[in-house]
Amino acid sequence: MSRRSGILEFAVLGLLRESPMHGYELRKRLNTSLGVFRAFSYGTLYPCLKTLVANGWLIEESGFTPQDALATSLSGRRAKIVYRLTADGKEHFEELLSQTGPDAYEDEHFAARFAFFGQTSRDVRMRVLEGRRSRLEERLEKMRASLARTRERLDDYTLELQRHGMESVEREVRWLNELIESERAGRDQKRSAPEGSAQQDNTSGETGGLPRHRDSTRPDPSDDTAT
Repeated sequence: MSRRSGILEFAVLGLLRESPMHGYELRKRLNTSLGVFRAFSYGTLYPCLKTLVANGWLIEESGFTPQDALATSLSGRRAKIVYRLTADGKEHFEELLSQTGPDAYEDEHFAARFAFFGQTSRDVRMRVLEGRRSRLEERLEKMRASLARTRERLDDYTLELQRHGMESVEREVRWLNELIESERAGRDQKRSAPEGSAQQDNTSGETGGLPRHRDSTRPDPSDDTAT
């Protein structure tokens, strides 16, 4: 399985965990809610769905009532297929959510992982955020070193492009710092809460760790300029 198809399977499972959908709804959600998938087509999505069904992680159901089915038969139209997550599919998605390896820090995979942070435990969110920040800090260091070596040989436009790329990475690092600080503050608050407090545990995946005041200029995790 390619990395990109693996990301798509992860996102499909995550969306279907929220509710069953048919293919058109899934594609719309992938394109609008998860911008990293806006280039995907039906020709990419449906083979993915078939694979997930074959693995036992999804089942196909008719999206019509008996009356709709009769009308569809008479008109010759194809019935809509609704995809529903199975118990095995839910277990597999939860296993994927718990993974914090290097793939979780890469641009496209991180964007997909972040989109499902509301379903992810706090500890896993912290590891993914810190791993992403470390990856970007390494990238930023390399970009600065490269710019220092080649600055004299670059024309003004190429130099500005290099600076723009560095600024994009710097913005995302600052954004990640804010998220990490907020997650830590929420965890510390939970630990210091008195016994019997009504405060909820973030292991269920709620988004209480987000900063209260968000910077409107925060980067899109799928922004290609950060690559």
